[in-house]
Amino acid sequence: MAKLYLLPNLLSESPWQNVLPSYNAEVINQIRHFIVEDIRNARRFLKKVNRETDIDSLTFMELNKHTPEMQKNGYLDYIQQGFDVGIISEAGCPGVADPGAEMVKIAYRRGMTVVPLVGPSSILLALMASGMNGQSFAFTGYLPVKKPDRLKRIQQLERQAVQQKQSQIFMETPYRNNHLLNDLLATCQPGTSLCIAADITSENQMIRTRTIADWKKQKPDLEKKPVIFILGS
Repeated sequence: MAKLYLLPNLLSESPWQNVLPSYNAEVINQIRHFIVEDIRNARRFLKKVNRETDIDSLTFMELNKHTPEMQKNGYLDYIQQGFDVGIISEAGCPGVADPGAEMVKIAYRRGMTVVPLVGPSSILLALMASGMNGQSFAFTGYLPVKKPDRLKRIQQLERQAVQQKQSQIFMETPYRNNHLLNDLLATCQPGTSLCIAADITSENQMIRTRTIADWKKQKPDLEKKPVIFILGS
């Protein structure tokens, strides 16, 4: 029976062999229909995995917050016709902070089999290298855009991190990273721990955990970099 495969994408320009098992390439090479967050990004990824891939012979179905529910449902008709379908996120693992989760829900409603493949997750890689509590953690996603709401949310996350000993993981769009960092340094207590994980899996990877007081002494420039932030006790 045909299946819905969740195909992790790369987090950086590093060779795919550094972060993906060879089995992923075997699965990718036999799939002809892909649900993707960004078509151009997906085409580049597939060419990296196999330079011999005839990209123009593949079917790409774009998935984002504007995709109608009926159209999403139609994407999975290929599976009923006997063809495997793959979901490719813009970066990292489909279904995690990613619209692919909606496709998985639909697949289960239609009685289809979903197969997640191993691949890089910036959230877990950052947590692994943070030295913070890996038994109790929460991923918040993006913080509010408006500054008053963002500052209030930062205070809430810090309280949860300190009082519950729970690692609080969140992210920001690359062009707003420095604004978020400034708010964290201005709002959090000096002794609160903050992990900054930037450019994960790339040659320029930087993952460090310091107190707020120490980060104030040496503040990094995070402009236009993919970053995961973690607050901890």
